[in-house]
Amino acid sequence: MPVAVVEFCLGGAAAACAVLFTNPLEVVKTRFQLQGELKAWGTYQRHYRNVFHAFYTIGRYDGLLALQAGLPPALVYTAIQNGTRLGTYQVLVDMGLTKNLAGENSLPRTICAAGAGGYVGALISSPLFLIKTQLQSQSHEVIAVGHQHTHSGWLQGLKRIYVEGGIKGLWRGVHAQTVRNVIGSASQLTAFVLTRDFLTEKEIFVPSSLYIPITSSMVASAAIVVFVTPVDVISIRIYNQGVDARTGRGLYYRGLWDCALKIWRREGPVGFYKGWSASWFRFAPQTILILSFWNIMQNGYYRHFGKKQTSYVSNQTKPP
Repeated sequence: MPVAVVEFCLGGAAAACAVLFTNPLEVVKTRFQLQGELKAWGTYQRHYRNVFHAFYTIGRYDGLLALQAGLPPALVYTAIQNGTRLGTYQVLVDMGLTKNLAGENSLPRTICAAGAGGYVGALISSPLFLIKTQLQSQSHEVIAVGHQHTHSGWLQGLKRIYVEGGIKGLWRGVHAQTVRNVIGSASQLTAFVLTRDFLTEKEIFVPSSLYIPITSSMVASAAIVVFVTPVDVISIRIYNQGVDARTGRGLYYRGLWDCALKIWRREGPVGFYKGWSASWFRFAPQTILILSFWNIMQNGYYRHFGKKQTSYVSNQTKPP
């Protein structure tokens, strides 16, 4: 099997394994980011006060199964998005495009390669993120936040969106999502690589220790929460908004910058970090699981088939 195909499959499999554990946190994060939409702090009812209260509230009114809302599209979306993202990044690394003229790994080139992987992954998987978000926001009217869609399932939902808006409707909000993934992928993978190289170079852990990818993943998760949360809030808002039946335009936002401006004016800077704690609880374990699973799967595959590992995690990234 071609190495490129292997890398795409390994990245997708690692992500699918991770999402089985983190999807309930994604549901909670989505509800937090829609709570108090376009309303100033303190002027709306807070159905979800913190992560643990959100779990209790959703379980009470929507049922425990609601904590896994949108799981099927989440699995497919995560496998495609991360498989494409990590696979594209690894292929660029294997082609030597992250190295400078001296043959050393370049930090700017690594960031660009990670961002490129994130862009391609977001572009391909956007319809799945759309239906996943809308399913995860559906709730009992007592605790409803954001626009409430009435999908009975993810396939029915995708069909309905296509019938009402065509191909363009399926890719509504893709601009916000690509920006989100470029920033998220660049910050996540770069932080992971730099931390892992530092731990390896300083011999803080033995070379084969699982503490290396786990510790590196924890640092990467902190980076992604800081840098991607504002754009994540914007993406969730755009993907979940209702659509005018006559014009096909969003009811609240015309696009990324219009959404950002309205959040700034009506909710203030704090609006961009709504649900940051839920984002941390979601991004931290998912980052750790995806990158750790990916590292383990790569090592296992190349060791089993007797091929030299060309994983990005073995590269040392230095400034140009």
